[in-house]
Amino acid sequence: MSTRGRSTTRRGGSRLTHVAETGAARMVDVGEKAETHRVATASGRVRTTPEVVKLIRQNSAKKGDVLAAARIAGILAAKRTSDLIPLCHPLRLDLVTVDFTLGRDSVGIAARAETTGKTGVEMEAVTAVAVAALTVYDMCKAVDRGIVIDGVQLEEKSGGKSGTWRRGRGARRPG
Repeated sequence: MSTRGRSTTRRGGSRLTHVAETGAARMVDVGEKAETHRVATASGRVRTTPEVVKLIRQNSAKKGDVLAAARIAGILAAKRTSDLIPLCHPLRLDLVTVDFTLGRDSVGIAARAETTGKTGVEMEAVTAVAVAALTVYDMCKAVDRGIVIDGVQLEEKSGGKSGTWRRGRGARRPG
């Protein structure tokens, strides 16, 4: 592998794949990687007031259907991740879903992204959750200026050389 393709190593042996030995940011070369089916799920939460959740539940927010708009925004964001995150590869996505769970004073968000390709879809799933949450915020901020978005995180990924990883369970190799 050329110097251009190498990554730096942190203490403990973890590779920073988007940093060249010179310290410069770089896009990872995935040209030699095998295409595999890859799936990632992510989650997050919008904390707000019971009044806002009631408006969402009854579809009576002044700006319109909050969950429909947030779902579309999340899907669009997943499709445009490489335009938003500088070192992400553009991917052909096979599927993106964004789902919501309404609590008493929160909106739970879950996204799933799938592709068959040379690189994973973790960033697409996380971006879908983040932008869906921002859309809920935007559509409801007139009622609650104190809305908080939190817990945006990868839950699980599978496919590729690194195999399956699940939050709280560590990594597993395929096989």
